[in-house]
Amino acid sequence: MKILSYNTNGIRSAIKKGLLEFIEQDEFDIVCIQETKASLDQVDTEGFDKLGYCHYWHSAEKKGYSGVAIFSKIKPDLVIEGVDMQHYDREGRVLRADFGDWTLLNCYFPSGTSGEERQAVKMSFLKDFYDWVQNLKKVRPKIILVGDYNIAHSELDIHNPKGNVKTSGFLPEERAWMTQWYSSGFTDAFRYKNPTLQEYSWWSVRFNSRAQNKGWRIDYQSVTDNLRDKIIDCRQLTDVVHSDHCPVVLEIDL
Repeated sequence: MKILSYNTNGIRSAIKKGLLEFIEQDEFDIVCIQETKASLDQVDTEGFDKLGYCHYWHSAEKKGYSGVAIFSKIKPDLVIEGVDMQHYDREGRVLRADFGDWTLLNCYFPSGTSGEERQAVKMSFLKDFYDWVQNLKKVRPKIILVGDYNIAHSELDIHNPKGNVKTSGFLPEERAWMTQWYSSGFTDAFRYKNPTLQEYSWWSVRFNSRAQNKGWRIDYQSVTDNLRDKIIDCRQLTDVVHSDHCPVVLEIDL
């Protein structure tokens, strides 16, 4: 099973830049997109249909903002939009798909970079989402959660840790949440397979950051500990460019 997760920063723009051709080459079983910035009626999905993907969308009420989508060659048993909390669901942040005895969550966590108000929303989301997942895990104990978490967990996950200690995405309270998350029965798939490797998944569009590889790893694949030994590989595809993020791929034996 190859699961791709990709913040495209606008799926329509990424398609114009060759997203479909990239997906076709690697034959991913499931593709999870964050920041679609579009609703289904705004996207020509014929290319995905031709590649054999069924697709499911959870878009934001606000046009051109946020949104997640799942494209799968395996038809899920159940698809649920959101977390049943309207103030988050109107932003199109979480899409759930159940396959047999395991559940896939495609998530786009809020960013706090625009100011104190959005940072407060982000911290509230982290608390509420944590509780929601813990409850879900009681009935669906096998979970894979991919997406843009908008947090770099450790100093290995950011190019300039000392210079970013007061920056949203690397604040002590955000990093503490990640530590709590990975102590609650989830495993960071990339770090499990690559304990010391420094790879990034996002680069600022300023200062030629990507060319200099001055980035952050903020896109994660979390698997419940009961699936940890099933992980085959997990990497950032840093040479693939359709967005300010790169795609991340999880290969797992399910």
